[in-house]
Amino acid sequence: MKETVIVAIGGNSLVKENGLDSIHDQSEAVKEVVVNIVDMVQEGYNVVVTHGNGPQVGFGLRRSEIAHEIAGMSPVPLVNCGADTQGGIGYLIQQALINEFAVRGIHKNVATVITQVEVSSEDPNFKNPTKPVGSFFSKEQAEEMKKEHPEWSFVEDSGRGYRRVVPSPRPIDIVEKDAIKSLINGGFVVVAAGGGGIAVVKSDDNTYKGVDAVIDKDFATSLLAEQIHAETLIITTGVSRVCINYGKPNQQELSKMTVDETRQYVLENHFPAGSMLPKIEASLSFLEKSGTRVIITNPESLKDAMNEQAGTHIVK
Repeated sequence: MKETVIVAIGGNSLVKENGLDSIHDQSEAVKEVVVNIVDMVQEGYNVVVTHGNGPQVGFGLRRSEIAHEIAGMSPVPLVNCGADTQGGIGYLIQQALINEFAVRGIHKNVATVITQVEVSSEDPNFKNPTKPVGSFFSKEQAEEMKKEHPEWSFVEDSGRGYRRVVPSPRPIDIVEKDAIKSLINGGFVVVAAGGGGIAVVKSDDNTYKGVDAVIDKDFATSLLAEQIHAETLIITTGVSRVCINYGKPNQQELSKMTVDETRQYVLENHFPAGSMLPKIEASLSFLEKSGTRVIITNPESLKDAMNEQAGTHIVK
């Protein structure tokens, strides 16, 4: 039985710098990333790819706002914007994988699954939305939008203007998990749970309804890894290895740490809440429930990380 590896790609990995955010630019960035993923497939792993969509959702919301302001078109709800970016980014990754397989003479099928992720309507995040999305607005613009959408919340952001904030609930179930498992068993490379998945709540009659929320993509990836029985979870980020005392004279890169050591570093506040901490918490959740190992590294080090020559490895 081949080992199943799930690889999470950050949405910012596809937008490398300001001014390089067109679809063409993102496509070129994807091509660089998938070379390393195809290396893993060639080495015999079953691979599932997840991805972020933060910048892309921001672009989509802004397009919707401009179309509403200029042409009076109906705004696109956040939940639909999430679905749109899942499809759009999934297409870029899917095509890049197919093309890289063709270049190497490998016959391998690839499929993107538009993935719904269940959250609880009782999640406390719905009462205290904190996740910023979309563009910056003046106070007057935010007040005007609040009149049009009284259910929306806005916060002032570091003197740069006002931004809409939405809930970021924890995922509790991957709706399409059985479809994803069937594709893996059929030999497909699967792209799934993009952007943390489309947030949905389940009613008493077992029907689903989409909600405007942003699920952390690392927590969704961890849950997906658990539910499809993956052995290895890889979370890509902007650094080759996790560090403690980051940015200080005594900064130290970590090549390996146990679950207990990782918990201790969390207690010592080594990992910032807005960046590395969610990745660490998602890693611990996966290892505590079903996983064998977690690797945190940058996309270009994927192949070396699988051979324990790069990255931070968290083990039981």
